[in-house]
Amino acid sequence: MNTYFTALKKLRSSLGMTLVSGLICAFAHADEPKGFLETIHKHKTLASTTTDNGDLNPYAIIVAPASSGVIEKDDVLIDNFNNISNLQGTGTTIVLYRPSTKETRLFASVPQHLKDCPGGVGLTTAMTMLKSGWVIVGSAPSTDGTTKTKGDGCLLVFNSEGRHVATWAGPTINAPWGNMATIDRGGSAVLFISMAGFGLQGPEVVDPVTRYPIVTHQATVLRLELTIPEGKMPELTSQTVIGDGFAQRPDRDNFLFGPTGLALGPDDTLYITNGLVNEITAIPDASTRETSAQTGRLISTGGLLAWPLAMIMTPAGHLIVCNGKNGQAVEIDPATGRQIYAHWLDSNQAQSPPGNGDLFGLALTPDGKGIYYVEDDMNTLVLGTP
Repeated sequence: MNTYFTALKKLRSSLGMTLVSGLICAFAHADEPKGFLETIHKHKTLASTTTDNGDLNPYAIIVAPASSGVIEKDDVLIDNFNNISNLQGTGTTIVLYRPSTKETRLFASVPQHLKDCPGGVGLTTAMTMLKSGWVIVGSAPSTDGTTKTKGDGCLLVFNSEGRHVATWAGPTINAPWGNMATIDRGGSAVLFISMAGFGLQGPEVVDPVTRYPIVTHQATVLRLELTIPEGKMPELTSQTVIGDGFAQRPDRDNFLFGPTGLALGPDDTLYITNGLVNEITAIPDASTRETSAQTGRLISTGGLLAWPLAMIMTPAGHLIVCNGKNGQAVEIDPATGRQIYAHWLDSNQAQSPPGNGDLFGLALTPDGKGIYYVEDDMNTLVLGTP
């Protein structure tokens, strides 16, 4: 009997420890973040993005993938969409911020009226830097700050010293708008850019029923293929429209609404934010397809999304999207479409809703643990970290 009770006592003790261990694991698991944004707790203003010529309204953010010319690896490049008069579609400058020294300098500037760029220059969120050192940025220009005077625009190529060396324009390029997704193979590259200017009228042309500017569905996603000869500038070898029919409309306060965020997954799926209809969609086989997928497959809509703009993909494969209608970023699992978490990047109460219109550019830090973003209302670069 003593042996029996001793064994039973040991069993009960073992079961108790197992139960306690299980509860500890369960609580520990419950405390673990469900995604990337839940780990971001600190927000630090790094630099002003306003240049000596007065350019305002920072749009694109990219992190340098390599050292070349005056650029050091992990430098942050930011461009400006507005000039000193705060007219949209008139910014002509790119700013460089160096995290290692906390210094900010002008990287590049071009004339407002660049003859090879139809309509002139207004630098947008469509910007990338290749490992070979070339910086490519989109222009959606205006002369009065609205789409009433919008030109077709172009893509501008800069060398790593900040000198403008080439301009790409043509019938497939009209208001290069969305942040570029890039495949960089060194000697060749593939760029994905949204074009939001086709058929766009001025904001004074309104729908007689809604009294809002007219919505059209002519925005596209364009794939550009480049070759990069050793020591020479990139050559544009092919252009393919892989998505079309995205919603767009002019807007006095925001210049235009159109597809803005582009992020490429490891399975060659391109994700696009279609802000005007509050959607994220996906185009499969983005780098190889020869036909348009139109607006693609719906991934997520509504919910926490509020005019989704720029978009990035985390190392874990989640999408981070910044909202245009409030100061939040939203995390989404593209495999399920589930909206995981919303995090306030800008809660400025001066806008309604808080942070409305303040966010635009977005980029991961090199270690994949933080994010760079801009606050348009303050013309600043900000870092969010754990």
